[in-house]
Amino acid sequence: IPSIIEMPFNEIVKKYIEAYTERLRNKVSFMLAASNFYMPIFEEALEAYDLPLELKYLPIIESALQVNAVSRAGAVGLWQFMPSTGKSYGLEINTLVDERRDPIRSTEAAIRFLKDLYRIFGDWTLAIAAYNCGPGNVNKAIARSGGKSFWQIYDYLPRETRGYVPAFIAATYAYNYHREHNIEMTRTPIPLALDTIHVNRVMHLEQIASTIDVDMETLRLLNPQYRMDIIPASTKPYTLILPQRHVNQYIENEAEIMAKDSTYLKEYLNPVNLDKKRLEKRTTYHRIKRGETLGGIARRYGVTVNQLMRWNGIKNAGRIREGQRLRIEK
Repeated sequence: IPSIIEMPFNEIVKKYIEAYTERLRNKVSFMLAASNFYMPIFEEALEAYDLPLELKYLPIIESALQVNAVSRAGAVGLWQFMPSTGKSYGLEINTLVDERRDPIRSTEAAIRFLKDLYRIFGDWTLAIAAYNCGPGNVNKAIARSGGKSFWQIYDYLPRETRGYVPAFIAATYAYNYHREHNIEMTRTPIPLALDTIHVNRVMHLEQIASTIDVDMETLRLLNPQYRMDIIPASTKPYTLILPQRHVNQYIENEAEIMAKDSTYLKEYLNPVNLDKKRLEKRTTYHRIKRGETLGGIARRYGVTVNQLMRWNGIKNAGRIREGQRLRIEK
């Protein structure tokens, strides 16, 4: 793979390649499909900041290209930002908006973060490791080992980070050589052709879905940063992503869409109804199937094992049974 980022092949990398091309091949199929939407966003931002295009594969190991992914530690989005890091790079995070879930805004923030890390270490594998565990842990590993490269400080890094760079190399390989392993992309609900509208007034997504031929699930899929389905454009413009074939329909019906604010927006923001609606929107249930684990279910719904245990009064993660119903508050 032509790259200025060091990508050696060794026994550690081999194990991760085998994982992606064998055990995780279904996940790779989904990522290949999702990449049709996300990779152009990553590539455009990387080129704008003059960074190696191979960095576009980082979100594969961070979130498996699932925009609503949430880690056990609370990191969110394609690039898995913690709240403090996200805010320090200009991402808006509040009750109505979480730009860690915004593919465009979070990508720009992640690339600025990576550029700062490369400025510190002067080595891309060290910068990638620092993206995972923080520059402080990488500096400690350098000091303790006396090494100057990822593989020289490998044994002194946190356990998760030791696998992070090998996983990045393996993900890069799997993406580029998936056909050699008979891995084909699966279908994805993300439309291939999209366009952006700038919204200058507070708007509820239902105003759009009830007026033009775009359903709420599609709007939520394309605009996951709006946590309560509200675009809070009262003091500054916000973006709305639509399937390209519906942009003209939106423009032609914009006056009707805006006129529906009294029907959808004001009623939704009524303090009497807000908590009830939040609970209705975010609570779902899962019936446990044979062979499923809390860890696997948590990854599927983008929550943590501890959250599943707390919501369902489970004291031992190993004691779940087939047919048991789990409450999930996403």
